[in-house]
Amino acid sequence: MMPRLGTRKLYFLLEEEFKKEGIKIGRDGLFTLLREECLLVLKKKRYTITTNSKHWMRRYPNLIKDIIVERPEQVWVADITYVPVAKGFNYLHIVTDAYSKKIMGFNLSPSLAAIETKQALDMAIKSRSYTGELIHHSDRGLQYSSAVYTDCNKDNNIKISMTENGDPYENAVAERINGILKDEFGLDEVIPSAEIAEKLIKQSIDIYNTQRPHLSNSYRTPQEMHQQSAIKPKLWHKKNRGSVNTAPVFVPSIIN
Repeated sequence: MMPRLGTRKLYFLLEEEFKKEGIKIGRDGLFTLLREECLLVLKKKRYTITTNSKHWMRRYPNLIKDIIVERPEQVWVADITYVPVAKGFNYLHIVTDAYSKKIMGFNLSPSLAAIETKQALDMAIKSRSYTGELIHHSDRGLQYSSAVYTDCNKDNNIKISMTENGDPYENAVAERINGILKDEFGLDEVIPSAEIAEKLIKQSIDIYNTQRPHLSNSYRTPQEMHQQSAIKPKLWHKKNRGSVNTAPVFVPSIIN
């Protein structure tokens, strides 16, 4: 179900089973074993760009660069990533809660049209569990600047925030979620059809939200983290350059 899960999270899930079976192995030992068996997951480099920020529409200031996220539904981050299918690309539009890392809304579409991006936002809004001030943060792509998208945010009393310099660190949480879905759930592989891709994405996001322990959540799943507000997420390194303060962004060449 999670064939490319990182070693730290894999050890967290298996630790009790190791104890029950009398297997004496620590986390470092598991790292060594997997390395010897060539089972460590290698990070893949990607260069595909889905953001078009050269447009005439309004850009909004970055509202999250000086805040610390302390509760669910305080900040949402949004992004779009490509999903390769047999006849080209589809695009996965995602809205994620910055505190819990729960994917709140998503939509797979062959189009980058703003109305498709809005469907992910609509799902996120329907999935809300809390009231209170909410900031929607994204890059400066034309989808997020469009009237159909910004009007939806405004109609639901959601403040609009955008990156300022085109630096991925300014939307690091969203970028990291994209990486997890591709590296760990195989969404970077060519999928036979859009129909199969849609089923795979729904299944992957459900597993990610409800079963995958998250390091920045102290090994709680995004769903578990979203159900409370007492736990302080691990912070980003100071190299955040304006990103929201939630979790380390550096990912080594071997996912762990």
